[in-house]
Amino acid sequence: MVEIKNILFPVDFTDACSKVAGYARVLTEKFEAKLHVIFVVEDLSRFAGFYVPHVALENIEKELYQGAQKKMESFVEEYFSGLPTVETIIAVGDVADKICEVAKEKDIDLIVMGTHGRGGLEKALFGSVAEKVVKTAPCPVLTVNPFQKK
Repeated sequence: MVEIKNILFPVDFTDACSKVAGYARVLTEKFEAKLHVIFVVEDLSRFAGFYVPHVALENIEKELYQGAQKKMESFVEEYFSGLPTVETIIAVGDVADKICEVAKEKDIDLIVMGTHGRGGLEKALFGSVAEKVVKTAPCPVLTVNPFQKK
């Protein structure tokens, strides 16, 4: 029988993510699982080829990290207060790659994440984090369209 003991919920603090939080909470409660909430700060080193001083990139990344920590605290308090075990993770790197890496390290049984429903040029330029996670995750991934009408 399949056991779900660890659930990973990637967040980006958007309205879409807030709508998916309820699914992560309900599944965590139903399975009596531990919830791991992750935010990934995009690795800015890929922009090092542009004329931006290296120190400036480091400072921006540091500020993003610190801001993410504060936002994570309030997000978890708002959506997951009362759950017995919630672990927060702030990571730096490629978003999809880091989600999958943490899923493997933490022995995650299920990833619950939203889709943004990007299409056309926006998808061509930015790609789909959810799509990449579904293709490369070491465990099942439940994707939720937060804009779908009930």
